[in-house]
Amino acid sequence: MKILLTGATGYIGKRLLPILLSHGHEVICCVRDRNRFYYPEGFEKKLRIIEVDFLDPKTVESIPDDIDAAYYLIHSMSGSATNYDELESISAHYFVEKINKTNAKQVIYLSGIVNDKSLSKHLSSRQAVENILKTGIVPTTTLRAGIIVGSGSASFEIIRDLVQKLPVMITPKWLNTRCQPIAISDVLDFLFQSLLNPVTYNQSFDIGGPDILTYKQMLLQFAKAKKLKRYIFTVPVMTPKLSSYWLYFVTSTSFKLASALVSSMKVEVICKDDRINTLLGITPINYTKALERALIKINENAVISSWKDSLISGQFKGSVANYLKVPKKDCFIDRRKREIKNRDYTIDRIWSIGGETGWYYADWLWDLRGFMDKVFGGVGTRRGRTHKNEIHAGDALDFWRVVYANKAEGKLILYAEMKLPGEAWLEFKIIKNTLYQAATFRPKGIMGKLYWYSVLPFHGFIFNGMINKLI
Repeated sequence: MKILLTGATGYIGKRLLPILLSHGHEVICCVRDRNRFYYPEGFEKKLRIIEVDFLDPKTVESIPDDIDAAYYLIHSMSGSATNYDELESISAHYFVEKINKTNAKQVIYLSGIVNDKSLSKHLSSRQAVENILKTGIVPTTTLRAGIIVGSGSASFEIIRDLVQKLPVMITPKWLNTRCQPIAISDVLDFLFQSLLNPVTYNQSFDIGGPDILTYKQMLLQFAKAKKLKRYIFTVPVMTPKLSSYWLYFVTSTSFKLASALVSSMKVEVICKDDRINTLLGITPINYTKALERALIKINENAVISSWKDSLISGQFKGSVANYLKVPKKDCFIDRRKREIKNRDYTIDRIWSIGGETGWYYADWLWDLRGFMDKVFGGVGTRRGRTHKNEIHAGDALDFWRVVYANKAEGKLILYAEMKLPGEAWLEFKIIKNTLYQAATFRPKGIMGKLYWYSVLPFHGFIFNGMINKLI
């Protein structure tokens, strides 16, 4: 079967793709930026990549007509602070217009549970998209999930950050809101088993695990799984804005995402129509088992996808290709080079930089810079990295974004997502037996120049120490 997969670079799309390919399906992946799309090796013949921006109807026309089914996994919850709901509706309309012209027999949409009378803006937007998809002539299957528990999911990472960093928590009252979490493995099972299954056509289903828990109970169960003692006290005086700042400063989430999540966390997300469990013969695992599986993946360094690698986790805009060519004109550049004795050793060191490994020299200064960035509304260093020793274009790496990574070539280019009065790149490249390291800064106005000169005294030992450790 020929399957259209939208949102192929997203948290769910990255995990669904190998399942579809391993079952022999031909998959057409819709991505906005081909340069940041990484796919499983060995499936090239079954894979086709097309660049599509669902806000641009001209690019939507590149979707082929001879598809059998389509997954709609597009969400732009924090793409804009004010009008992401409008953008999601526009995308859905263009998708429906195109899909109506194809041979598709089914559209599968992953939405959120919308059973509460009062919905957040985020959940209302999901419901609006569902209604738009239903206006098409192609049968639509909607799967509505609440909190998804899995290594790398936004909800799981927030829970992990809170529990691991705060022995005592003074929390908002919405931590007493009930929800019905579901394991990522079960979400993928429902998505796959629904594919071209007539019993799911033109229907909407709630999917959730067997446990109904408050967010407070979820935090405490995570602490138990990690064998940590944690104390949680809820207070009624924390406003949504204060709650958002609380999540933003303690966890790795962006402020926009924190704001959207806080508004949704005040709404109960509990399944009402879970007939699909019986229809598809799926028995979802409980929250404890879901946590266990997620922690195993993290310990084994086998996290397939993370919300942190999505562009909404930082300030990166446009295509990765726009940042590939590191500028030289009107730039300040710190250049260093060293002869290397062992190429493989140096490349492994470069490819493991950041995250838990750190920056090899004066890590406390990198952490301080990350804290300052967080204070001024940046991403800070809490995002870390998804893999300890693998890097792909588009990945988040502390307060950097990977724009180019080629191990065989020995070249890595990072673009800064921290708050800066200008733009910054960090580049490593190996030519023959020499490692070249360059930190490039393109200032904006007088403030940019003042910034460069203010940090210049630190560059001498930070970048010098780093390159010495890399060799």
